[in-house]
Amino acid sequence: MKGRKRISTEGEPIAWASPFADLKHVGLPLAPEVQLEGTPRNTAPLVLKKNRGRVDIVRQTAHRGGKTVTVVTGFTGIGLAEKETLAKEMQKACGAGGTVKEGRIEIQGDQREVVARILTNAGFRPVFAGG
Repeated sequence: MKGRKRISTEGEPIAWASPFADLKHVGLPLAPEVQLEGTPRNTAPLVLKKNRGRVDIVRQTAHRGGKTVTVVTGFTGIGLAEKETLAKEMQKACGAGGTVKEGRIEIQGDQREVVARILTNAGFRPVFAGG
């Protein structure tokens, strides 16, 4: 406890100065504002094309112990890295887990509407297939 100041619990205001207050007047450039909604800053934004083709969104429960999974299939012309980026974005938006297996994206739970919105924003034409 030597050299430490105690913080009062009596409800009086704490004298605290922000260590970044002096940087306000330095004139640093602002962060770029152009970012796709929902994409992290450290990844490259998805390439937006007018029509990237049809993808099927299916809700499955078979062979999964009764658990519902949203499966996106039918991607043409995109690689594994872009599928993984799309899957990561879907997982974040849905608040659920997921994976990329055998060229298809699987998201845990019935997340068809959220997945369709993300795919539409990425330039795909999502179609609800199956039951």
